[in-house]
Amino acid sequence: MVKSYSKTANHNMRRPVVKEEVLEYLRTKQKQNEAGLAELEAFARQENIPIIQHEVVAYFRFLLQTLQPKSILEIGTAIGFSALLMAENAPDAKITTIDRNPEMIAFAKENFEKFDSRNQIRLVEGDAVDMLATLDEEYDFVFMDSAKSKYIVFLPEVLKRLKVGGVIIMDDVFQGGDIARPIEEVRRGQRTIYRGLQRLFDATLNHPDLTASLVPLSDGLLMIRKNKDNIILPD
Repeated sequence: MVKSYSKTANHNMRRPVVKEEVLEYLRTKQKQNEAGLAELEAFARQENIPIIQHEVVAYFRFLLQTLQPKSILEIGTAIGFSALLMAENAPDAKITTIDRNPEMIAFAKENFEKFDSRNQIRLVEGDAVDMLATLDEEYDFVFMDSAKSKYIVFLPEVLKRLKVGGVIIMDDVFQGGDIARPIEEVRRGQRTIYRGLQRLFDATLNHPDLTASLVPLSDGLLMIRKNKDNIILPD
């Protein structure tokens, strides 16, 4: 029994932002996970652990096989599903993944031991706010799938470690469509996330030194390309 994620966890990320019939098509017609990834996907669904939805899985396969990054940073490991997906599709990459949840860390360690056949993945235990400052590598691909209100907090440190031309992807940025509504229409318990995401959009979508794109897959992806060194974000 997994304790970290209750049945009443944030449901916004599970609310589709495209038509239900299109969503069903995306999730059933594209190549399904196999072997270890299929096993982890089934476990996550059973235990209500949030992992990336299948339309994002298919997109990541295409993107990673095309970009072939050599150094990947992930913030938000959970059970290790997305790290293993990235390892499978970028076989020459070294992957650093950060998580602070002891229960998820235990699952991830077990899954990496079992399925990380090329020993590509390094798990860093602790809060990303603290752990980012300890990393001395440069990365060409970053995936954030953690506390949505903290994306804007993590971003300055992530950009310092991202190579020029590198890509960041942040998951679940639409919050079931809440981000397009006035804050008064958003449930009080979600308003911290809403404010953090609005700060993120304000800082990135029109930044002169970044190329940013909002992609309506799953609960929304924000994709950012770093176009020069020494990026300064607005306060």
